[in-house]
Amino acid sequence: MLPRLSSSPILLGETPLKRVHTRRDRFDQIIFDALYSRSLVYNSCWEDPAVDRTALNLRPGDTLLVITSAGCNVLDYALTSPCLVHAVDANPRQTALLELKLTGIRLLEFDDFFAVFGSGSHKRFRALYTRVLRDQLSLFARAYWDKRTDWFADPRGSFYFYGLSGAAARLFHAYMKVRPRFAASVAELLEARSLEDQRLLYDTRVSPLMWKPEVNWTLSRQITMSMLGVPHPQRKQVQQQHVQGVAGFVRESVEYVFRQLPVWTNYFRTLYARGRYTETCCPEYLKADNFQALKAGLVDRINALAMLKPNGQLGAVDFYVSAARPQAGGVRHGLFTRLLWPLGFAHDGVRLTPDHLQRLRQLVPEHRCIERRGAVPYLPDLRVPYYIFVGRIAAPAAPGNGAELPPIPPPPT
Repeated sequence: MLPRLSSSPILLGETPLKRVHTRRDRFDQIIFDALYSRSLVYNSCWEDPAVDRTALNLRPGDTLLVITSAGCNVLDYALTSPCLVHAVDANPRQTALLELKLTGIRLLEFDDFFAVFGSGSHKRFRALYTRVLRDQLSLFARAYWDKRTDWFADPRGSFYFYGLSGAAARLFHAYMKVRPRFAASVAELLEARSLEDQRLLYDTRVSPLMWKPEVNWTLSRQITMSMLGVPHPQRKQVQQQHVQGVAGFVRESVEYVFRQLPVWTNYFRTLYARGRYTETCCPEYLKADNFQALKAGLVDRINALAMLKPNGQLGAVDFYVSAARPQAGGVRHGLFTRLLWPLGFAHDGVRLTPDHLQRLRQLVPEHRCIERRGAVPYLPDLRVPYYIFVGRIAAPAAPGNGAELPPIPPPPT
């Protein structure tokens, strides 16, 4: 199992906060895990890749390891002509979204691709998906998008109103509908074309109508932060470090954006205010010339398995629980096991799931896998399930490529 990284970022110059797990903390973590393990959290990336390019001094030929998120920044980094971009994410639904984008770049024309991921709606998406995209997706991505083609096919809606962050955007739009003066002020602000006008509109029209007690209360709730993909340790840290708590931190951030940065180039904010990008205000991968550069070959540099050469071996050992109905030949755990161990590991921020092993089997069909149970320190009567997986990346038939996979070692005695 990989070492666990804290979900609470430590700010430079700050003393790490002492962790105190209260009953409320545990409840908030359970809510976050329940949402995160069942949902597409991010339908777009919130981090600015232009800042990353400068801060990391990205150059052609670099190799990058990136959290997938919605895949927007992965595609942006690919435009720097890297050697490889390894995109990884604990949530397989985020990887499924990146897969759909990669397949769309390879097989769709720009107008169709922009309608899907720029406008967030394509009237013929179901046909495009069935006839062009579906067969090129992995089994997990195919199963996921088979049930969600309507996310891209609603002419009155948008893909960017789906997923957890999309649900938050829908709530914001519903709030604006019942407050037409506020909605009109936001629309006017988004049409500003000078920072002076923008600051004036924000200070006199938007801010007085925006920061109402009900908004501050909503922003301070963990359920709201969970919908935005913010775990409770991060919210708690902000709450402790900012005088006005989470709502004050959000207000300060929003004020900086609308008072200091030109709104006409800020595609992050305009996306959720409008529900779609425009061709002049969008991420780099949605611009026609960059789309063609990706299609011409840069998109093929995004592949987590590219780090393994043909006939290379991949090994993994991890705790897990089986699916309720595992594939043929797989071990099936009882209901007690499938409920007990995820709850026990969740206390320490570790999510036990059958998804990872299923995904390995899909990606690396040539493999050996043994599913076992092992003793737990200090609890000798309990045995936690784990798997040992060894697989090989397929290579063209040639002399020397038929070597046997190494044997799985016997369990410790």
